[in-house]
Amino acid sequence: MSGLDRLTEDFIESTYGENAESVSDATRYFIEKLTFASPEEILTVLRGVLREDILGIPVWARNLAYRLACLQRPDDPDLLREAAADILFVGPDWDDQAEAMMEQAARLES
Repeated sequence: MSGLDRLTEDFIESTYGENAESVSDATRYFIEKLTFASPEEILTVLRGVLREDILGIPVWARNLAYRLACLQRPDDPDLLREAAADILFVGPDWDDQAEAMMEQAARLES
C-alpha cells in the first residue's frame, strides 16, 4: 500500500469511523472553495494573508493553495518560483519539490 493509500484510509476512518474526529466546518468550506477557485483568486488571498502574517495560514493549506494555482497555470515560471520559495521558507520536508519547481521555471524561460 502506498503512503497516500494509507493516509486516505486513515483520513476516512478519522472522518467516518467509530472514533471519528470532527473536521471543522471552516476547514471543510475552505477546502471546497479553494478547490474551485481561479488562480487569480487563490493568489490574491494567499498574498494578502501572507503579507499580514507570514505564518497566518497553516503550511498544509499554503501548499494546497499554491499547488492548485500551479496546476491551473503550469506554464507560469513566476508562479512556480513563488510557490517554490514558499515551500523552501516553511521547512525542509518538500525541498526536493521546490527545487524541481525552480528547475521547471528555468526550463520554461529557456
